[in-house]
Amino acid sequence: MAHSQKLSPETLAELRKRYRAERERRVRPDGPRQYVGADAEFGYYAADPYTGETAQREPVQDRVDVAVIGGGFGGVLAGARLRRQGVERIRVIERGGDFGGTWYWNRYPGIHCDIESHVYLPMLDETGYVPEWKYAPGEEIRRHAVRIAEKFDLYADALFSTSVTTLTWDDTCEAWIVTTNRGDKFRATYVVTATGTLSELKLPGIPGIEKFKGHTFHTSRWDYAYTGGTPDGGLNGLANKRVGVVGTGATGIQVVPKLAEDAGHLYVFQRTPSSVDVRDNRRTSARDVGADRQGWASERRDNFLRIVSGETAEEDLVADQWTSSAGLLEKLLPSFRRPRDRAAFEAAYEVADAIKMNEMRARVEEIVTDPDTAEKLKPWYRYACKRPTFSDLYLQTFNRNNVTLVDTADTHGIERMTERGVVVGDIEYDLDCLVFATGFSVGISGIHSGRLPVHGRGGNRLQDVWAARGPRTLHGFTSNGFPNLIQLGAVQSAASVNYTHVLDEHAVHAAALVAAAEAKDALIEPSCEAEDTWIGALAEDAPDHEWFHAECTPGYYNGEGRGRPNGPIAYPHGALAFHELLRQWREESMDQILKPRTPGRA
Repeated sequence: MAHSQKLSPETLAELRKRYRAERERRVRPDGPRQYVGADAEFGYYAADPYTGETAQREPVQDRVDVAVIGGGFGGVLAGARLRRQGVERIRVIERGGDFGGTWYWNRYPGIHCDIESHVYLPMLDETGYVPEWKYAPGEEIRRHAVRIAEKFDLYADALFSTSVTTLTWDDTCEAWIVTTNRGDKFRATYVVTATGTLSELKLPGIPGIEKFKGHTFHTSRWDYAYTGGTPDGGLNGLANKRVGVVGTGATGIQVVPKLAEDAGHLYVFQRTPSSVDVRDNRRTSARDVGADRQGWASERRDNFLRIVSGETAEEDLVADQWTSSAGLLEKLLPSFRRPRDRAAFEAAYEVADAIKMNEMRARVEEIVTDPDTAEKLKPWYRYACKRPTFSDLYLQTFNRNNVTLVDTADTHGIERMTERGVVVGDIEYDLDCLVFATGFSVGISGIHSGRLPVHGRGGNRLQDVWAARGPRTLHGFTSNGFPNLIQLGAVQSAASVNYTHVLDEHAVHAAALVAAAEAKDALIEPSCEAEDTWIGALAEDAPDHEWFHAECTPGYYNGEGRGRPNGPIAYPHGALAFHELLRQWREESMDQILKPRTPGRA
């Protein structure tokens, strides 16, 4: 983090003071409770706008080798890796109408990935596909999930437009009984949960919202019947309409420019501005990324992970804003450094952070012509307080005559709604349509929220066991008392800004566990002692990030301002080291969690 620019102690002190003041303008006493779930009584959210009426079918009652819950990239990758291990009957259960997960539901105008497509899209080497864009549009990403599913024959036993309602371990037959909302009841020798970290959409609990007589929808259930157009734009249904958008995070950054092109007038309701860096998206060729070499994609993906994990690499193959700012991700991810002189590190880190955020604020001034609007769009917080965003269109949108930025910081968000529109301060903004770009409850899957009850040995419910003592796992995958249940996700494992890479490593690990259990006719179940050892390892080196996030502007990283406690939450040495730890464990210690099956089981 060497920088030639110098910032005086007085300048840094003033910056801290400004950050704290801006934070206090936005903190709300209700914290995460300011949002409500998808079952709220307003708008349309539960319906699937992409499949139409769900086709009727007979309930399924049979037995499969593995039930995979979730058809996003986690589920698709688990199925593909299991198939490569020779598993025959793999049933993916997905509540959407096809594979894709987040990318099935999110088809809003302007949608792209913010990680380079050549490292984000998994199994490029295996499928022979080369992405068309440096940052892929959503439809290209969704099609790639389908491409993997087709290649590994995951459609054969899949159940779409179906939600799992219970998972119950049967000791007699040593299998899981899986029930669904479509009347299915079948057995699975193993269950892999891949319900994702972006599956439970959230909505703002604005007082009076149910009174609004205009049209509303969430970006993950985009209503093209109302707006017209496609994800590429052309929203001619919005001509002459007054449209509002709530939410200026990663989704809002992408959707606002598209709405502005076609709406009669667009109101952007902002509580906290995002930091918006350069995107520089462009078409790419196989030659650009060296796709003529065997293993090119794995090499590029590993190179990206190494750099954003704080390690050095001979060459930066991706060379974008993620890799150039990698040194500032230390507070965003579990710590990947153990500096001897922590005080000196923090001082240098703060300077580097301030320089980067000064650049972000200067970019706003350079692009946005109205000084008052530009000031409201400046991000006054540290770099890792919110997920960075990237766009070459968003800031420019506020130079349009049909776009109004409504800053809601002083009222802690939209105050209330009426039949006609939105109230902020003393002003009522009349609207024909209000779009919720408010995202998802990050990290909350059906299992963790209790929507999907999991009953293990003796009828013990996983959620109750974890509520009493905290999450208990080995490596984040398996838990004592819940045999042959393998969870993919962020709990007690490792994080990266490129989540599909993490999911692919998880899928490889899950498939290896199943293959080892099958080879030895065994159950997969760690001991309580193994869980204790793992939790101890997480706690021993847990990063000291609590103070940092306590000072951050409110958002999902810090529980809307309530903080982000230290503790055994994630592997503290980063994804690169975690993946190596798993590989070594599979080679040396995997037999420790394999227990003999009962002879003569049903």
